Formats: sequence, C-alpha cells, structure tokens
Amino acid sequence: MRLIHTSDWHLGRKLKGQDRTPEIALALDELFNKASDLQVDAVLVAGDIYDIPNPPAEAEQVAYNFFALLKEANIPAVIIAGNHDSHLRFDSAAKILPYVGIQALGRPQKPNKGGVIKLDTRSGKLCIAAMPFASERRLLKYEDLWSKDDLEQRQHYRFQVQKLLNQLAKEFRDDSVNVVMAHMTIEGVKRANSEVDFYTRDTYVIPGQMLPNLAQYIALGHIHKPQQVSNSVPTFYSGSLIQIDFGEAEEEKGINLIEVEPGRPAKVDFTPIQCQKPLKVIECNEANLEEILEAHREHPGFLKVVVELNTPKIGLAEMVRKLCPQTLIVEPKYPKVEPKRRVEFQEDYQFDAAEEFQSYYQSKGIEVQPAVLAAFEQLYEEMSDAIA
Repeated sequence: MRLIHTSDWHLGRKLKGQDRTPEIALALDELFNKASDLQVDAVLVAGDIYDIPNPPAEAEQVAYNFFALLKEANIPAVIIAGNHDSHLRFDSAAKILPYVGIQALGRPQKPNKGGVIKLDTRSGKLCIAAMPFASERRLLKYEDLWSKDDLEQRQHYRFQVQKLLNQLAKEFRDDSVNVVMAHMTIEGVKRANSEVDFYTRDTYVIPGQMLPNLAQYIALGHIHKPQQVSNSVPTFYSGSLIQIDFGEAEEEKGINLIEVEPGRPAKVDFTPIQCQKPLKVIECNEANLEEILEAHREHPGFLKVVVELNTPKIGLAEMVRKLCPQTLIVEPKYPKVEPKRRVEFQEDYQFDAAEEFQSYYQSKGIEVQPAVLAAFEQLYEEMSDAIA
C-alpha cells in the first residue's frame, strides 16, 4: 500500500501582508501530480489545512480544487483538524465529505464516534486512529482547572490523550494497515519557531512513549520542521508544505511517501516539493550592505535583511527595498550594550530624567543621538513647568 502523509498547509497565510495562498496552491498541484503518478492509495492530511478558523474564500477554493482532483483520480483523503482549523467546520461537513472521497474529523472522538476511520483501498484495508488537535479546555474539566496545579493539569491532560489513543488503537486488525494520525507536539522535537508557541509547550508536549506501538506508521502534524521522531514505530512529522516564516528559511519542504503492508513497519521516503517563493535571511553590515543586496537582487522569493549598525540609520528600510523590493523585513542589529547598574535608593538620590531615558535605550542596544536627547530634555522641562 502507498500513502502520502502531508500536513500544515496553512492556506490563507499572510506574511507581512503577502498572501502565500498562491504558492501553496502550486505546491498542492505538485502534490497531486505525485499522488497521481505514483497511484497512491490515500492521502493523509494531519491538520492545519487553513491558517485561521474562518479562512478566506480563495483559500477554501484551493482546498476544494485539490480534493476534487483527488476524487477524479479515485484517491481518497483523510483529514483531521489542527489548532488553526475550525473543528466545527470539519465536523459539520463530515457527513457530506465522504461523497467526494474525504473522511474528516474535527474533534477527538471515541472509536465508535468517528475516531477510527476505515477504508477499503485498491491495495487493501486501511485503519486510521485519528487524533485531531486536543485543546486542554476540552480534555480537562472545569474542576480540574480549579483544583489541580500546573503539574497535575499537565499530567492529567497527558493521561487523557494516552487513554484516547489506546482506545483508538484497539480497533487495529492484523489484516489491515494500521496508522495513527495526530496533530500534537512530541517531547524533544525540533521546532521551526513559526508554530504557535502556546500550543507547542508545557501542557501540550506529549512523551513519545505514549503513542500506540501497534501501528505500522504514525503521521504527525503541528510541527513545521520535517523530522523523524525517536520511537519504536516509524513516526514522522512531514512538516509544513511551504516555508511558512523566516524560521524555516532555506529549509527543504515536501511530503512523506509511505510504502507499507499489514504487520510490517512502514518504509518512508521524504519527497521534496518545490518552493515557488523561497524565504532567505541575509546578514550584512553598513560597509557591505549594497554589495550583498546587489547579489540578492534576483532572489525569486522573499528576504529578511539583518543589518549590523552602531547607530540608527534613517531611511534604512527604504534603501534596502529600493535595491531588493522583495524584502519583507529589515531588522537593524546593534552591538550589545551592558545596561548601567541601577543604584540603590538613597535619601539624597536625585532623579535624572535624561539619564534614565538614555539608560533605557542603552539597555535595548540603542545609542541615543545628542539631538534626540536634547529634544527630550527640552520636552521634559516644558512638561515639568506645566504641572509645577
């Protein structure tokens, strides 16, 4: 049996005002071509199809077009909701979507309530234990939030996730290919730092040993960096479909092609997908700024330019974008300045507004220009006189 594992499309994503949906659409076209050419038995989408719960119509159209192509090619799809998706949208359409070849699950459910999805593919039986993103607000009761401390809440959340996964895995059979598909953070994974921080730490981090070991493959979504998770079962994040943010700059993106048969561990091959507008971070200083920008003038994607400066430079962003219009972020980088140690309060201590103003910006690595300091002193004096 051949399967494709993909996740974290984030249709509707905008990066500094740039709509990334057209790039994602091209990546999905390439994904479909691979699925069709390889005659895969199913496409598994492990959450975060959209970037926001209420995606724009253009983003929905791209998703619908992709699934319509799969239907025409007689390739079924199984999708689960991620933390960016609306579980209500998924579950409200779940009874209609099978007519176009899509099995969908929005919220974690028990096996008999839709948590286990079974398909008869052209290569045999496929059984999927589906675990969409599980919010702690849904798995923890109100009394748990009131009566348990942070550690107890974390342990209880993990217990509930493990309990549900084990219930789902009980439906696995020897004559079928058994897959766990989940949208979650596994302990020890490498993040791309473009994920939502709150949902990838503390309570939401699950130890890998809690994953069922009865599966032939575990397909994960949520973490944008493609990687294998250390586990007794082949366990993988396929990663995001495009470079979502500059934390993923120059990272190869793609899908996992899985070859598997009942009772045997899956063989996994990461297959690259072309980035239409690759992200790149370039670093330079005031001396070599123009030279480095000139070398990247023809970069086909988007740039983040980090410039080392000793003092602020007026018009820096405009100058950078004049040479490289595809620059989305211009970030000045100043030498680290050790903040002055604050003196202990003394009875004869005299507050010096100008000194405090200057110390604050020095602590941020910014040297206040004399003209700015003089303007501050004048303004402070005028305000002091007004309220005296």
